[in-house]
Amino acid sequence: MSESGMTDEGAIDNASKSIVEVDYNELIPNNIDLANDARLKKALERWQPKYVDWWNKAGPEDTRDFEVYLRTAVGVDPKGWAKFGHVKMSDYRWGILLAPKVAGRTISFGKHKGEPVWQEVPGEYRALLRRLIVIQADTEPASVEQQRYLSKSAPSLYDMRNLFQVNVEEGRHLWAMVYLLVEYFGRDGREEAETLLERRSGDVDKPRILGAFNEETPDWLSFFMFTHFTDRDGKMQLAALAESGFDPLSRSCRFMLTEEAHHMFVGESGIGRIIQRTCEAMNDAGIKDPNDIEAIRSLGVIDLPTIQKKINFHVAVTLDLFGSELSTNAATAFIAGIKGRYKETRIDDDHVLENDTYKVARVVEGKIVEVEEKAHIAINARLLDDYYLEATGGIGRWNKIVAKTGCEFQFSLPYKGFSRKVGVFSEDFISPCGEVLSEQEWKDSKSDWLCDDTDADFIQALMRVACTEKGKFAGWIAAPKSGINSQPLEFEYVKIS
Repeated sequence: MSESGMTDEGAIDNASKSIVEVDYNELIPNNIDLANDARLKKALERWQPKYVDWWNKAGPEDTRDFEVYLRTAVGVDPKGWAKFGHVKMSDYRWGILLAPKVAGRTISFGKHKGEPVWQEVPGEYRALLRRLIVIQADTEPASVEQQRYLSKSAPSLYDMRNLFQVNVEEGRHLWAMVYLLVEYFGRDGREEAETLLERRSGDVDKPRILGAFNEETPDWLSFFMFTHFTDRDGKMQLAALAESGFDPLSRSCRFMLTEEAHHMFVGESGIGRIIQRTCEAMNDAGIKDPNDIEAIRSLGVIDLPTIQKKINFHVAVTLDLFGSELSTNAATAFIAGIKGRYKETRIDDDHVLENDTYKVARVVEGKIVEVEEKAHIAINARLLDDYYLEATGGIGRWNKIVAKTGCEFQFSLPYKGFSRKVGVFSEDFISPCGEVLSEQEWKDSKSDWLCDDTDADFIQALMRVACTEKGKFAGWIAAPKSGINSQPLEFEYVKIS
C-alpha cells in the first residue's frame, strides 16, 4: 500500500519480477488451453483482426509506432502474472486469463445457495447472463474511445504511459468478456461480439449502452476523474459479478479486478497531484482565498472550486451507472445466483433475503426520507451505497493534501441524489448537500455546482499541448512520488518515433 492508502502499480507488480516463461509468438496469450480448442480458436482468430481494426480506428490516435513501457498480463500466478517492457502499441498482445478454479466452490447466494457452481450456462438463465456480460463488455471499448485523443495533451511521458496502460487493459477486459460470449453462447454470442466493435461512444446512431460511456473525456482532469470514480463503479460491478454462480464469469472477473486497482490509482493520484500543484502555486503567490478564481487561474493551475465541480459531475454520472435503485432485473439476477452483492460472502445475513428489507432514500412530499424496501428489489441501492462509502476515502485523502499545504478548502462528495438522470431521484432537483429544490432554484445555482463553458474552455486551453520531455511535467500538475516498476521519473516511459 502506498502512503495514501492506495494500491499502486509498483506495489502490485513487485512480485512480477520473477515471471513465468511465455511464448510471445502466440497470437493470444491465454490459460484456457486455446491451442487445443479448435472451435474456440477459429472463432477468436476470426474476431481478432476485427478487434485490431477497431483499435486502429477508435483507439489511441496516431500512436501505432509508439513504444510504451507496458505491463502485459502473461499468467495468473500472484508471484509472476505480468511482464514489463517497451512494446509497440501495434504489437501489444491481448489475451484471455481466468483466475484459478476454486475446488468445491458452491453458489453463495440466492435460491441456488449451496449448490455447486455452474461450468455451463443454465438454460433458464441464458438470456439474462448474456445481457449482463454484454453490458459489462460494452463499457470496456467505450472508455478507450472516450480517451482516444488524450495522448496529444499528456502532462508527461509518465502520465501518457499510464493512459495507454489503462487503454490496453480495458481492451484485454473486452477480450475476457468476448471469450465468454463466444465460448458459451454459440451464434448469439458471436453476433454480440461483432456488435461490440460496431458501437461507438457518443455515436448518434450506434451509441454505447450506458449513458456515462457516451460522455466526452475531453481533458486530463476528466480522465483522472473517470479513472477514480467511474472505474470504481467498474470495480464494484466486477466484484458483484465475481460472486456469480456461473464459474467462468466469476473467474474472469476475479482476474480483471487484479488490473482494475491500477486504474483507480491513476485517477486518485492524478487528481491528488493536480490539487498539490494548485495549492503550491497559491502559496507561492500568497493567495489565501481559494475562491479567487481569476487570480489562481492566472498562475496556470486549476482552482479548487473547479475541481469540486468536476467531482460533482463525475459522481452523478457514475451513480447513474448502477441503474435504478429499485430494480426487478437486479432482483432476478440475485435470486438466480448470477450476480451477487459487493463482498457477498462477508455480509452477515442468510444470503437469500426472502424476508429482508433495505432502506432506500427518496423524496416524499418535498423531503428526503428513507423507505424500507424488499431487499431483493433494492440490490442496486445497496451496491450504490457501498460505492458511495468507498468513494469517500479518496475525498478524505485529497483533503489531507490541501490541509498539509495550509490552504483552507474542503472537497466533498455530492449527495447521491444530485443531478441524477436514472433512479429514484431522476425527477427531483437536489443540491450537492442534499437539499430538495424547485427546478428554477436548481437551474439558478447550476453553474455553482457544475462546470460551464467558461470552465471547460479554461481547462482545455491549459492542457492543449503535451509535455513529452523525459522527467518533465506540465505546470498544472505535480510530479508523482515515484516512478513505475521502480523506474526513475526520468525514464523514457514512452518512446515517440
